[in-house]
Amino acid sequence: METITHLMEGFAVAGTPTNLAIAAIGAFLGTVIGLLPGLGPINGVAILLPIAYAMKLPPESALILLAAVYAGCEVGGRISAILINVPGDAGAVMTTMDGYPMARKGLAGPALSLSAFASFSGSMVAVVGIVLFAPLLAEWALAFGPAEYFALMVLALSCLGGLVGDSLVKAMVCVLLGLMLSTVGIDSNSGVYRYTFDLLHLADGIPFIVVVIGLFAVSELMLMLENAHSGAAPVSLSGRLMFNAQEFALAKWTMLRCSVTGFFVGVLPGAGASIASAMCYASERRMAGKDHCFGEGDPRGVAAPEAANNASAYGSLIPMLTLGVPGSGTTAVMIGALTLYNITPGPTLFQDQPVVVWGLIASLAIASVMLLAMNIPLIRVFVKFLAIPNWLLVPGVAAISLVGVYAVHGTTFDLILGTLLGGVGYLLRVMNFPMAPFILGFVLGDMMEQNLRRALSISNGELDILFSSPVSIGLWIGALAMLVGPRVAAALRSRHAGEPQPV
Repeated sequence: METITHLMEGFAVAGTPTNLAIAAIGAFLGTVIGLLPGLGPINGVAILLPIAYAMKLPPESALILLAAVYAGCEVGGRISAILINVPGDAGAVMTTMDGYPMARKGLAGPALSLSAFASFSGSMVAVVGIVLFAPLLAEWALAFGPAEYFALMVLALSCLGGLVGDSLVKAMVCVLLGLMLSTVGIDSNSGVYRYTFDLLHLADGIPFIVVVIGLFAVSELMLMLENAHSGAAPVSLSGRLMFNAQEFALAKWTMLRCSVTGFFVGVLPGAGASIASAMCYASERRMAGKDHCFGEGDPRGVAAPEAANNASAYGSLIPMLTLGVPGSGTTAVMIGALTLYNITPGPTLFQDQPVVVWGLIASLAIASVMLLAMNIPLIRVFVKFLAIPNWLLVPGVAAISLVGVYAVHGTTFDLILGTLLGGVGYLLRVMNFPMAPFILGFVLGDMMEQNLRRALSISNGELDILFSSPVSIGLWIGALAMLVGPRVAAALRSRHAGEPQPV
């Protein structure tokens, strides 16, 4: 009953005219950013974050804006995936498998509307999951001490490393780079300047907004300038826009299964929407048996990844809100938004900032309804954004990003530093280094250091405290399993594949 009361209070916050307008603007902008190939939710949230802060929005309104952008980006990525066979973000990669073949068959409208409804289904299932599980996890997390928190953050980074396939070394390199950058500035314990190179502007550390804009927005613009997108020719929209009863009946249970699965995958720190959509697409294809046309335009092949990636995106907010650990690269940016407002995410957030937390949860449900109501009638409008040329898009995004960076501190040093970090990010991305581990390492670095120091202070420097409780032992075992498990499974599969098959 207490949860329902808090949720109603959240709807009262999110339902004010100002916050409703902010959610609608965020959902629209997020959809546009999501459908433009290469930008994605991290860039969308990163671009809007400094603008929200510079406009002096209250914390609940700023989070509502960022959450609506996040939700809109996850929904928008399917448009380019279906129409031009190029996913707007990583979570929509699997949508191309059947979305584009449906469009080529003249079913672009049904594919877009069915994917929009699947996204809505995944979002609403995830909102229910957040309401049910987040308060319980927050209460359980109150028992965490510094040693348990340090082990939890190691688990978060291990989950990320264990799910990147063959790029484990590159992911760990990016994590270390992020951890190194987080140490720049004054040591909060000793007051010693660390790695500032006698630059006064670095005394307080590298601003989070500068890192995010540089690594994601600036580097993305450099890539767009280098490689102008030249994908398949867009499929024109003709005929009906809505899916019919037969298509819905075929995909309804797929949407439900993938929504639930995607939500629980999203709760796992570091997994992300791309993992959830790939898992659900593969499982639905296996469940369909021989009687399917997956890869040739099966409606279930569109519904499965879209329900999964939206549920996963919302599910990743649970570890962010309850444990202070980002569940994805985008939620890492949102943790940075909380810290800008001097709000510390974690188990006490539900008691300390109920207006912010429950307003955010309620806004997710409102944004999901807005996106469903917006995406089908305005689909022809959104499609026109695919025709924006890079010579117009790049300077527009650059101007918005750099103005946002400058507005935070009002110094040209931040602009120069952001550009330099953008160059570093560009080089890393050209060499196929993932950026999400970088930002996760940067966000978690300070928290990891502080919790490790507190734990060692309690134990007078003895490392045994890191392994002294059943919770911390379980977290260390989980971290080891996430690092080693995927490698062992891959080795066993390759060994089994190499064995001669019985005649």
